[in-house]
Amino acid sequence: MIDLLLARLEKYASLKEEEAAYLAEHLVIKQYAKNEMIFSEGNIARTIYFVLEGCVRLFYNVDGLEKTAFFYTEGDFICAGESYNLEIPAIENYQAIEESVVVHFDKRVNEKLMDSFPIFQNIALVATENELITCQKMLASFITKSPTERYLNLLETNGALFLRVPQQYIASYLGVSPETLSRIKKRSTRKGLLDDGQE
Repeated sequence: MIDLLLARLEKYASLKEEEAAYLAEHLVIKQYAKNEMIFSEGNIARTIYFVLEGCVRLFYNVDGLEKTAFFYTEGDFICAGESYNLEIPAIENYQAIEESVVVHFDKRVNEKLMDSFPIFQNIALVATENELITCQKMLASFITKSPTERYLNLLETNGALFLRVPQQYIASYLGVSPETLSRIKKRSTRKGLLDDGQE
C-alpha cells in the first residue's frame, strides 16, 4: 500500500526515501465497506483522511435530510477543517459510497511529520489551496450557472462519477431532485442527438 500512497502523493510532492520510510512507519490504513460511515457530525475531528482507493461522500444533515456537498476520490485529502483546527464538534459527515481504502493521519502524527520534514508542510499547503479553489468554484457555479449547466460541467470535468455514485447523491450535489436530474439528463441527451444530426 505504501507504494500506491507514494504514487498518489506525487501530485502534491515527491518524497525522499527517508521521508517515505517515516511516513510508512506511522501510517494507519483502514478499509471501509460500501455505505460505511468514516466520520460523523457531532464528533471533534482529530484526523485528516486520504483516499487511497474508492469514493467518499461529504454530506450534511439539514432538517432531517441528507444534503450531499462533495465527492472525494483517489488522491484526495479529506478534513473537517473547522472542527480539526478549532476542536469544536463537526457538522460534516463522510461516508464511503463504494468499497474504499483510506489513510488516517492522526493530528499528533501530522504535527510530528511537519516538524520533522518540511515537505509535509508543503503537501498540507497544496492540499489546502486545492480545497479552497474547489470550494470557490462550487460557490461560483451555484451563483452563476443553472442546474443544467452544473450537470453538463460535472459530466465534462468528472463524468466518471456518474458510474460510481448513486443518482440521488448526484442530484443532491447539483441542488436538484432526482426527478429533475432525470429530466435534465433526458433533455441534454436529446439536444446532443439533435446537435449531432445537424452537423
